[in-house]
Amino acid sequence: MLTWGKGEKLLLEAKNISVSYGAVKAIEDVTFHVNSNEIVAMIGPNGAGKSTALKAVFGMVDILSGDILFNGESIKDVRPDKHVSMGISLVPEGRRLFPSMTVIENLEMGAFLRKGNNGKANIENILELLPVLKDKRKQKAGVLSTGEQQMLALGRALMQKPKLLLTDEPSLGLSPSYVDIIFEKLIEINKSGTSVLLVEQNARMALEIAHRGYVFKIGKIFMEDTGKNLLESKEVKKAFLGGV
Repeated sequence: MLTWGKGEKLLLEAKNISVSYGAVKAIEDVTFHVNSNEIVAMIGPNGAGKSTALKAVFGMVDILSGDILFNGESIKDVRPDKHVSMGISLVPEGRRLFPSMTVIENLEMGAFLRKGNNGKANIENILELLPVLKDKRKQKAGVLSTGEQQMLALGRALMQKPKLLLTDEPSLGLSPSYVDIIFEKLIEINKSGTSVLLVEQNARMALEIAHRGYVFKIGKIFMEDTGKNLLESKEVKKAFLGGV
């Protein structure tokens, strides 16, 4: 059982942030937050700005205005590697593994910033959480199935023992059985004390596991509520849940 990240408090706060790609404004005046021990979902149509918001948190895009605070400290001008050392990890869309490296080597790369930690013990901890990787530990990442690769990307992000886990479209391209597994693992990770900020096209499953959610539309947040209330919202049902 994983045991990091206990406590209840405001962990992440994005305040009135705006991001542009050239002349195109991707998000404008967006505000959201994540508490410790929370799963927060961001849903919305493609191009609505949710992945841009996630990238802004991780320092992958420049913020035109506004601020992002992590544990009360501004991180808007901090590089992604510094975010990792502060306790924020990212599972990127498309997994972005090292295909010619083994499962174990990919996991080791996830902990390269840590100093003085017991890497082998942490790898065994990850393999306990993600047992599908146990028998694959010496296989190269490039020969794993898509679902196994997603598990590996998740495990690599957890090697830093993050306080906040960012996940960008984790169910994309997965079989239904692996979609179920990935969401089950996110619940398990959260119950162990790691907050999760989840960007996901599968709105129903994202809201089913989320404590709270934000609905993006054309670069802005137009709804926010508990996951349960958003699931029951007529507007959300019509737009994202097939009208049922």
